[in-house]
Amino acid sequence: MGYTVGMEANTMPWRITNVLDERVRFIALYLQHKLSMSDLCKGFKISRKTGYKFVRRYLAFGPQGLCDLPSVPHHQPHAVSEALSELIVALRACWPTLGPKKLRATLGEDFPGIDWPAASTIGEILKRAGLVTPRKRPRHAQPSSPSTLTPPDAPHSVLAADFKGQFPLRNGQPCFPLTVSDLYSRMILRCQALTRPSFEAVYPLFVAVFREHGLPNVIRTDNGPPFASCALGRLSHLSLWWIKLGIRPERISPGCPQQNGSHERMHRTLKQEAASPPAANLAAQQRAFDRFVERYNYLRPHEALGQKTPASLYTPSPRPYPLRLPPIEYPAAMKVRRVRHDGCIRWHGCMLFVSETLAGEPVGLDPLDDRLWALYFGPLALAVLDDHTHSWLPARRAAYIIQNLRQEDTD
Repeated sequence: MGYTVGMEANTMPWRITNVLDERVRFIALYLQHKLSMSDLCKGFKISRKTGYKFVRRYLAFGPQGLCDLPSVPHHQPHAVSEALSELIVALRACWPTLGPKKLRATLGEDFPGIDWPAASTIGEILKRAGLVTPRKRPRHAQPSSPSTLTPPDAPHSVLAADFKGQFPLRNGQPCFPLTVSDLYSRMILRCQALTRPSFEAVYPLFVAVFREHGLPNVIRTDNGPPFASCALGRLSHLSLWWIKLGIRPERISPGCPQQNGSHERMHRTLKQEAASPPAANLAAQQRAFDRFVERYNYLRPHEALGQKTPASLYTPSPRPYPLRLPPIEYPAAMKVRRVRHDGCIRWHGCMLFVSETLAGEPVGLDPLDDRLWALYFGPLALAVLDDHTHSWLPARRAAYIIQNLRQEDTD
C-alpha cells in the first residue's frame, strides 16, 4: 500500500528508542484491555488524542497503519492514487457506518499532510468498490409545531435520556439499552444493557453518571416510564428525584421523536454497530456497547460538530453530585402543604388528592387569581387548581394558563 516508515514532524513524545516499536507495544497493551486509555497514554507520555489516532489506524489498516505515510503522495494530477484509494476502502471496511465526509475528516486527522480527495470523490471510490448501498428517497416530513425545548448551549446544559428499542439477545433474554448523552457535545455518558426499564434499574446508573460527570441543568426524555407517569405534571419517582437535585425534567411532545433528533440518530448508529446482530447474553452485549461508546466518543467525527469528536468538545459539569439532597423551598407568597402518605393534602377544610408520587413531599400553591391556584413542586408547575370546585383543570388548559402567566411575567 506504499507506506514509508519515518518520523512525523508533529509526533507526540514517543520514546526515542524506536517510534514504530513503541506504537506496536502501545497497541499490544491496548488490546489486552487491562489498562484504561488514560493510564495507557500517561505511561507512554502521549495525549489521548494521539493514542486514539493510532488505535483507529491499527483497527482500519492493521500493523501497517502504525507506520507513517510519505508527506507527499505519488499521484497524477486530478487522479487519486491506488494507494490512497486502498486506504479509503480499508477505513470504510473497518467503519461501515462512516460516510464520505466523515471518512475524509478521519483520514485528515490520522494522516496529516496528505492531500485527500473531496468527499464526492471518496463517495465515487466507495461506490466503485461496492461499499455504498443506495438509499430510498425519504418522504418529506411534515413540519413539527414550534417547540419550547431548551437549546443546548454548553456541555451539561441539556442531557438526553432514553431507552433504545427493546430487542432479544441470542439466549432469548430481553435487552433494554438505557442511553444518556450530552446534547451539546454529543458525548455518550452511559449506554447500559438492562433487563427492564424500571426506576429501580435506572436509579443507580444515574447516580453513577452524576458522580462521574456532575449535574446537568436539564434532562430531556420522552413520556414513557420511568421518566414520566400518569400523575399530575406526569411526575415520576425518577423526575421527582431530579428536581430535588436541581435538574429540570423536560419532555418532548408525544409522538414527536424528532424533537430529540440527535439522540435518536445516535440510536440508529448504536443499532448498526453494536446490536446487529445481538450478542449471546447480557454481559457480551454490554461489552459491545462499551466498545461502541469508546469509538463514538473518541474516534468518530460528527458533521454537526464540524467533523470533530464529542470528546474534543465535552467538559464535565461544574455542579458536583451532592452528598445530601438540598431541601425544597418556596417563596413566602405560596401556601405550602405536605403531601400525606395517601397522596392527599388538606386544603380549605377538605382533603384534596394530589399524587402518591409526592407522598411525604412539600408542595406549593401559588394564587393566580381569586379562584385559580398553580400547584408547584420546587420550581416545576404541575397543575392548576380550581378552588371553587376543588378540582384540577385539564392538563392542556392548565398548561395554557401557566404558559400565558409566564409570558406575562417575562413581558
